[in-house]
Amino acid sequence: MSSDLIQEARRQAEICNACRYCEGYCSVFPALHAERAFSDGDIVQLANLCHNCRGCYYACQYTAPHEFDLNLPRALAEVRHDSWKSFVWPRRVGALFDRSGVSIACGTVVAFAVLVALVSGFRPEDGEGFYAHMSHGLMVAIFAPAFLLPLLAMAVSLRSYWRYVGGGRIVAADIVEALRSAGRMRDLEGGHGDGCNFEDSDRFSHSRRHAHQATLWGFLLCFGSTVSGTVLHYGFGLEAPYGLFSLPKLLGVPGGLLLCAGTAALIWLKLRADPELGAPAAWGGDMAFAQLLFLVGASGLVLFAATGTTAVAWLLPLHLGSVLAFFLLTPYSKMVHGFYRLTALAKDASRRRIEN
Repeated sequence: MSSDLIQEARRQAEICNACRYCEGYCSVFPALHAERAFSDGDIVQLANLCHNCRGCYYACQYTAPHEFDLNLPRALAEVRHDSWKSFVWPRRVGALFDRSGVSIACGTVVAFAVLVALVSGFRPEDGEGFYAHMSHGLMVAIFAPAFLLPLLAMAVSLRSYWRYVGGGRIVAADIVEALRSAGRMRDLEGGHGDGCNFEDSDRFSHSRRHAHQATLWGFLLCFGSTVSGTVLHYGFGLEAPYGLFSLPKLLGVPGGLLLCAGTAALIWLKLRADPELGAPAAWGGDMAFAQLLFLVGASGLVLFAATGTTAVAWLLPLHLGSVLAFFLLTPYSKMVHGFYRLTALAKDASRRRIEN
């Protein structure tokens, strides 16, 4: 962890603690005002609670050119991104994505697409649908490690984070409260429920909140589609391809549409927002993550529309390559922020429960 970044965030947090004008804006300020002094762990916890809505910056009377020169969204964003790179496992991989996020994402997608295209040469002679291009067993052999290994990497990272911020015992109610807050995107509602100022200092908007919700629920629906297909295959002996009105398709198609709409909106909003109110060094990595997630959703939808045509032969490697790249890069891309934020929200729920 960078001591300079933490020290600057601590300086600004102490000024905010004395002012208290932004009390109630989001989860950051009640947690901030509950402390008299801030340890390094406290600062990292506050940073991961912050959703970078920027309302506090535009409401602040101590921003530049004032001598205090407050820019709390940027200070917390830089600590937050630095914490992800410090806790990531293996550590050396994390910094690469910030420096060359788009290149790494594109290169990984292309590499995996080529790999999938090559191994599809071992396709079965009697397969149907996508299995005419790649056997089910081969898909499992490729994707099971690609799903499980990133989960292991994130578990190691979150364990380090939990220890660093002094996380103690939590109960089921804390987890439920964290999930409720994350699902609603409560911290993007703004201090008075009017939305945040992410893309425009003079305009309150729920655009970013809605884009995040579309992305989140789109991803969950797509994941639910995969899970339901697995249950049908192994639990009921019903193998793909599935019809339009089957559970995998009823979840996957709306999920893909929401995923595309949400990520496209996030990209558009990020292009309009002031990069100096976030972590400028992480801008490229953040954009690469959103673009990769858009590609996952879009390629899945196009692949579904092309079912039964010769286009499947090259669309399937593209889609599976993007999915593989997404999963394997998750611990090192912006996707990991959801896991850290959920963990930070659970810890904050535990703090409030104990104080009350």
